[in-house]
Amino acid sequence: MAMKRIDTGLPGVCIVEPQVFGDARGYFMETYNKKALEEIGIIADFVQDNQSFTAARGVLRGIHFQNAPHAQAKLVRVTRGAVMDVAVDLRKGSPTYCQWVAVELSAENKRMLFIPRGFGHGFKTLTDDVEFCYKVDNLYDKACDRGIRFNDPAIGVDWGDVVEELLSQKDTSAPLLAQSDCNFVYGEI
Repeated sequence: MAMKRIDTGLPGVCIVEPQVFGDARGYFMETYNKKALEEIGIIADFVQDNQSFTAARGVLRGIHFQNAPHAQAKLVRVTRGAVMDVAVDLRKGSPTYCQWVAVELSAENKRMLFIPRGFGHGFKTLTDDVEFCYKVDNLYDKACDRGIRFNDPAIGVDWGDVVEELLSQKDTSAPLLAQSDCNFVYGEI
């Protein structure tokens, strides 16, 4: 099997473990194979790749999403360093509404996380010098770009210690979910 699926506590959000072939020289793995992903139940037509770099440990980015009709599914991975990656169900009416899951992604464990449309996404760097890569199934649309405050008590993500000085202006000024215009509805995304 080229890729293995590990389901999380949120339906649709899953860890993807690629098959890694290694020897004394190094390793090889497929990081994307449409057919292999479809075989484990991940159906997405990825149209854009993104990459970010974060210099310092403890930087938190999120909780981000794009409103419909430009909502995005994401397949995320870390190519250098490590993060605590978080997905939050933002679909009104969902049985898991406002629930979240956290997964450690690192260059070492080579895991990926699939986050369907209708979920918010964020991560906190666990090391310095983090390279974070992700595929999305819808193009970036500035008019639909949104965020939810990282420490919204209605969601309650346990980020551990957060240094507010390491947060972006976008993230510190993001609204609480109750004040946001998030338009995700369970069964419609």
